Amino acid sequence: MQNMDEIQKLGKDNLDIAMKSFGTMSKGVQAIAVEVADYSKKSFEEGTAAAEKLFGAKTLDKAVEIQSDYFKNAYEGFVAQATKMGELYADLAKETYKPYESMLGKFPGAK
Repeated sequence: MQNMDEIQKLGKDNLDIAMKSFGTMSKGVQAIAVEVADYSKKSFEEGTAAAEKLFGAKTLDKAVEIQSDYFKNAYEGFVAQATKMGELYADLAKETYKPYESMLGKFPGAK
């Protein structure tokens, strides 16, 4: 009878850990989705503004300047966004793993 109680407790503990992990993952994925949507919107707006400036350029030199500025800013924005996304994914992995740390500590030789 004692073994059955232990099995039930282990099952409940595992379910609690899985639910915590799922909740953390859900929040993290939602934050990443919001970040991607914001970046996409910003990129579209900046591209549209650059296109409007290009159409209004009076000289070839001005058009090249506008295009160069746009590409420079787009590249810098992409690198910053890629860094931010990498950090978000790393944080998501760490936070999703946290509930399992206590479980792994129960096994001899784990860590």
